[in-house]
Amino acid sequence: MAQHSEHVGMNRTGIQMSPLDTKAMLKDDGSARGEEGDESALADVRSSYIADAEGLGSVPLPGTITGAVSMGVQMLKGDSPQILLDKLGERLAFERTGARLYDALITKCEVMLDGEISMTIEDLQAIRSDEARHFLLLSDAIESLGGDPTSQTPSADLVGVESIGLVQVLNDPRTSLAQSLHAIVTAELADKAGWETLVALADEHELTDMVNDFTVALNEEREHLALVQTWYEEAIGLTYGDVEIEPDQSGPAATP
Repeated sequence: MAQHSEHVGMNRTGIQMSPLDTKAMLKDDGSARGEEGDESALADVRSSYIADAEGLGSVPLPGTITGAVSMGVQMLKGDSPQILLDKLGERLAFERTGARLYDALITKCEVMLDGEISMTIEDLQAIRSDEARHFLLLSDAIESLGGDPTSQTPSADLVGVESIGLVQVLNDPRTSLAQSLHAIVTAELADKAGWETLVALADEHELTDMVNDFTVALNEEREHLALVQTWYEEAIGLTYGDVEIEPDQSGPAATP
């Protein structure tokens, strides 16, 4: 298929391309290395950094008196509102990145999409709109708890770093549609898992409206995942023949 752009060429990255140099490189005279597999010196350096590190930051205190009081009351009851706020910040950051990933894929499709797969630009625009709407939903949820949606929580920092590679893949002009869709599948898998966690946390805090809203978002993310998996398989020319693949029948996170 046209979308599967990988080809055999002059790739010189493997050691088989230079057997003489490989033999010299692998020759061990004992002067350059220590005991085989001994990385204790490197581990010692890493250990010292780990011991001195202060973590990725903290969940900010609510910026309003009402929010601060609400958080204090919940903590006195034994709840962990800071965990919910941290995870809300995480999904907020990821949904923002998700919209940007689809913006990049739409731009690439405007140049490369040729009808070989069932994906359309209209499909991508619809998913992009869902991601933007989820971002606003999360922003409202954070504000309803007295939090500040513009602050960066530790988990938001984490997913920002995790997402860097995905953004690079989508914005690299050399990557094919198949390679770009591979990155999108990775993002949607993470997104689905993140929303499942949020539904469970909201339910734990007895936030019924959030559970309902987040379950709707989760089901939409499941639909996104099913679509992009299909498009990716089409793009690499994958067919299952007579093998039947059962669709994901899992429902929203169970509530008591």
